[in-house]
Amino acid sequence: MASLRAVQPLARRAPALFASRAGIQSAGRRFLNTDSAPVLYSAHAKVVGARTGHVEGDDLKVGLTMSKALGGTGDKGKTNPEELFAAGYGACFQSAMNASAASLGIRMPTTPEDSIVENTVHLVGDMKNLDMGIRVDMKIKIRGLDKADIDKVVEKAKEVCPYSRATRGNVTTNIAVEQM
Repeated sequence: MASLRAVQPLARRAPALFASRAGIQSAGRRFLNTDSAPVLYSAHAKVVGARTGHVEGDDLKVGLTMSKALGGTGDKGKTNPEELFAAGYGACFQSAMNASAASLGIRMPTTPEDSIVENTVHLVGDMKNLDMGIRVDMKIKIRGLDKADIDKVVEKAKEVCPYSRATRGNVTTNIAVEQM
């Protein structure tokens, strides 16, 4: 049996160890995905019919289709969860880039066509055994900034983008940057 002296240091550290494993705090970084974080905005979506149904939200109504690659019909004018995730992550990351640039004193291009984020979301794994995940390939193109400034903006955006924070450690996101 361990002596009381040997156990006391671990006992003093236990709350911090358990908190970090629960996603509450790690290396001085605050996690905002807890019930106690202030809510800035809430989005709601109702899905009916899974991958071949439809999605309804406060400002959204879109049909869903199973992609041809997964054995579905891939109906034109409809979408799928991976495409929706790619769009959401891309828009969020680009907004995080704009906010990050401003905080770094870097001026982003003012025309939308001069800053582009393209995401490809890959459904990966084994459908037969229901062992699947996603991987994201993100391509960032910016006109009018030098490579060093683009890299600074992207690095900071990775730290502040809610999608990047939510997927960190669970979804591989490969980011390629190019000047236009």
